[in-house]
Amino acid sequence: MEEIQFISTTTIKATNHGDDDNSSDKIIHLSPWDLKFLKLAPIQRGLLFHKPKTNQIDHLKKTLSSTLNFFPPLAGRLVITQHDEPNNASCSIVCNNVGALFVHAKAENTTIADILQPKYVPPVVSSLFLFNEVKNYEGTSQPLLAVQVTELIDGIFIGFTINHVCVDAKSFWHFINSWAEIAQGFNKPTKVPSFERWFPNNVNRPIRFPFTKDAQNQQCDVSSNRIFHFTKEQILQLKSKANAEISSGSSNSSDKIITISSLQALLSHLWRLFISKQNRNSEERSAFVLPIDCRTRMCPKLEENYFGNGIGAVGCVIMQIGELMESGIGKIAMEMNKEISSKSHHEKIMSDIESWLKTPSILEPVKSASNLLIASSSPRFNYYGNDFGWGKPIAVRNGVGLKRNIGIVNVLGGEEEGSIDIEVSFPYNILEAIGNDPMSMDA
Repeated sequence: MEEIQFISTTTIKATNHGDDDNSSDKIIHLSPWDLKFLKLAPIQRGLLFHKPKTNQIDHLKKTLSSTLNFFPPLAGRLVITQHDEPNNASCSIVCNNVGALFVHAKAENTTIADILQPKYVPPVVSSLFLFNEVKNYEGTSQPLLAVQVTELIDGIFIGFTINHVCVDAKSFWHFINSWAEIAQGFNKPTKVPSFERWFPNNVNRPIRFPFTKDAQNQQCDVSSNRIFHFTKEQILQLKSKANAEISSGSSNSSDKIITISSLQALLSHLWRLFISKQNRNSEERSAFVLPIDCRTRMCPKLEENYFGNGIGAVGCVIMQIGELMESGIGKIAMEMNKEISSKSHHEKIMSDIESWLKTPSILEPVKSASNLLIASSSPRFNYYGNDFGWGKPIAVRNGVGLKRNIGIVNVLGGEEEGSIDIEVSFPYNILEAIGNDPMSMDA
């Protein structure tokens, strides 16, 4: 089932490079929000489709080339320059149109059912993506965008890999949505991207920071990946339950009214659920890490079409195991709500940026731990509207790459409106215990 045959490898370049002085070998200096991802893995997401009636490979190549006219950084490369100590490096994107990578492959023994039916994400999925062992800083020599189109017996899978220094999840799907529009015959994307990075005033560019390449890739703990599906009705029940608990627990009429979101309620439910299946001391602590998109939280707000990394803040909710298990999801969700509010206002974001500029640092891969959960992505992106000319996708899957860490919680919009799919990387025995408990997934 897992045998992949590579048919062809093509470098795809923008067709109009050099026609516009603003795009020809333009240098994009990277912000602190971009630079912190240098040592981490690219973003890998893929779409599964029914098999088209005609071969679509040439169509995809042609429309990718046209789409790159509007996204020149993705046909470029990183440039990392070493300087003198103490801050010894700077990094930029050069839009030189060296090209993106396009690979056509076949999995002649794999069906749609082989991908969708197993309880756990099957190993074949990782082979549907490129650059599984690459780190973002290798974008100096490796393409910043790599696409693998794999023909299955009865379907087709498009695996997208984009360097995380260039995009966050919102920008990632901005590009995919735009490519799908061009493939449908649009002359230009509905949202033309802006590559002007946000910087604090009076910051010298490019930013200098301490940087050394890793000697070798760290080995992550082995975890399994399983997708849990929550219907719109289940999510609404969780949200209602969380807000009802908060209302009943508020004894002071002057207390600030907090409204728990659907996602906060769902993640709180999941947090209790995963900790409940572990034999842990009540005095131990557990943490849930919540990335925060700062595009709309700045004053003034960043452009809606801001293309780059907008994750400028991170919330981290820490609770003792005993408190976590004794609390209802309302209290847990309220702690998430408060943490996000405290970390995501303009003044706090600016303070964090100024602190980073004084002592720049690059994120290291997180050491896995089953008492740590890290949220990733969002259910708000347009996953299932990406029609490249033969129909909409039937499923979304994540690549594995270097992100084999225990505790990664990938939040994706489900195929049905209002539903959410959550792919979790955790030890097999814990995922199995949750799946076998009929009450555990009951909202």
